[in-house]
Amino acid sequence: QVQLVESGGGLVQAGDSLRLSCAASGRTFSNYRMGWFRQAPGKEREFVASISWSGGSTYYADFVKGRITISRDNAKNTVYLQMNVLKPEDTAVYYCAARSPARGGSYYAIEGYDYWGQGTQVTVSS
Repeated sequence: QVQLVESGGGLVQAGDSLRLSCAASGRTFSNYRMGWFRQAPGKEREFVASISWSGGSTYYADFVKGRITISRDNAKNTVYLQMNVLKPEDTAVYYCAARSPARGGSYYAIEGYDYWGQGTQVTVSS
């Protein structure tokens, strides 16, 4: 089992930046690929970014367009999501997810991850 706790969300203005954190506990964090997803009101949960266990490979949703960076610190069992130039359409609950080494499926899909956090709310005002 892996427990994930997100933090760092809040209310910001358009153009501001936020850094979300996801602290992991339980099994060896460094074995897991990590991902961030988001879910806006009335919409399905969607992929934002993913990072390999080493941090050597990352994947991003097309809408990120260079505004968002995923990173991890295995010594701290934490994954981060740096979000810059935030827009009102970025308003959503942001979820952290962990994918075990044996998990199949796409890195971009909800089904590709085994464990989820409770989410942190990000609200961007115009």
